[in-house]
Amino acid sequence: MLDTLKKLKILIVDDNQLNIELLSIMLSHEGYENISTISDSRQVLDHYKEIRHDLILLDIRMPYLDGFQVMEQLSGVIDGDYLPVLVLTAQTDMKTRLKALDSGAKDFLTKPFDKTEVLTRIANLLEVRYLYNQQRRQAEILEAKVLERTRELEETRLEIIRRLGVAAEFRDNETGMHVIRMSKNCKILALKLGLGKKKAEKILNASPMHDVGKIGIPDNILLKPGKLDPEEWEVMMTHSRIGYNLLGDHPSEIIRLAAEVALCHHEKWDGSGYPNGCEGEDIIIEGRIASVADVFDALTSERPYKKAWPVEEAVDYINGQSGTHFDPAVVEAFRDSLPEILRVREKYKDE
Repeated sequence: MLDTLKKLKILIVDDNQLNIELLSIMLSHEGYENISTISDSRQVLDHYKEIRHDLILLDIRMPYLDGFQVMEQLSGVIDGDYLPVLVLTAQTDMKTRLKALDSGAKDFLTKPFDKTEVLTRIANLLEVRYLYNQQRRQAEILEAKVLERTRELEETRLEIIRRLGVAAEFRDNETGMHVIRMSKNCKILALKLGLGKKKAEKILNASPMHDVGKIGIPDNILLKPGKLDPEEWEVMMTHSRIGYNLLGDHPSEIIRLAAEVALCHHEKWDGSGYPNGCEGEDIIIEGRIASVADVFDALTSERPYKKAWPVEEAVDYINGQSGTHFDPAVVEAFRDSLPEILRVREKYKDE
């Protein structure tokens, strides 16, 4: 450790050049390698910001700024760090010492200097500084590991969410690309609506499970190659509640949002949707966004029971349903975002 201490950065601040030279000689002869000196106290703050010294030997009585004022300046930039300040003073009164300690000083050197005392006090403070830095580095390493592990767990959870959404989509679309396109378009629409990156990311991660309730719909209904009769349609509509119940009231914010989107993505702006007949802004914005993204991609995708619509016809349908099926603001965002949405469609097309 001794060799390491000799490499730490020391700053001597004193308006008396003789004191600077004396201390520099003592430290150099003892093997300290990184010594800086300043005789103008006005330069200390900028010098410290640049170098970040490990120890400052600071005179109290100086022109321009005294030692107390220098310590006050330093306190504003230390930012929770431990910076040893060793005060140099010819005054031994208790008032001066208490004021120095209150200002941030860690120890004192009394003038005239005694070599043994100087080297001992400096070595002690540098050791404390070194141990503090080691502990801080260990804490930073531990924090980084915790953050990395937390990120990995979050990524795993989100991947499970995405895969569960794709698994549900496999029931009537063997590629499962619908949920990928739909969720990415949800993010595009959220950003266009000004909801911000954080909320847009949540919609991206929650919306893949909008149709997870289809897991509970019988194949003879889900895959029927034709129009459903009224009884079959009643069964089909239950997939919203099935999805909501399947996801449940989970502590995860993403899963709770996914449950809400599963429940309300078939609600309509005019209140004619299902399962609850909600209308207007009573439908959560994530559900209103998912509704547009889901319908557009469903219309332009082929299924066992229908052919894909041409893009132009699907766009006309979305525009025509503004204010009835869809939130007009979301439809406007859809129109403005159409080039991006079509790029997503091309990039993640069904094979």
